Amino acid sequence: MEHTLVLVKPDGVQRGLIGEVISRLERRGLRLVAAKFLNVSQELAETHYAIHKGKPFYDGLIRYITSAPVMAMVWEGPNAVAAVRQTMGSTRPTEAAPGSLRHDYALEVGRNLTHGSDSPENGVKEVELWFHPDELVSWERSVDPWIFE
Repeated sequence: MEHTLVLVKPDGVQRGLIGEVISRLERRGLRLVAAKFLNVSQELAETHYAIHKGKPFYDGLIRYITSAPVMAMVWEGPNAVAAVRQTMGSTRPTEAAPGSLRHDYALEVGRNLTHGSDSPENGVKEVELWFHPDELVSWERSVDPWIFE
């Protein structure tokens, strides 16, 4: 099973969309294995977004992600990274597919509601950055055989 990190960013939290994000991922068939509501520290933000250091938008991104609480979650399932990214929609909301979260609820890249790991390898790294191993709950749903082959 693949794991992916999902963040409901400050704009999604402030707009009351945590439940919508969770609901869509659950209905998609993914399984929630960890969740926590937190204020992102400067250190965590800088580590998470290190790939963007030196880019013109970096400082604003750090200020933004630390400006209000986020909902951090780990979702699991076959092809979880691709399924989450498809459910979220394109990073640029105006390019997102109709029915995706970003198409339905966002207008600008800087306020695109969510973060999802962009590859299975980054999914592993990001989950390890945001969660301790003992925070992940291994469990099975009674409907899993009807969702997972």
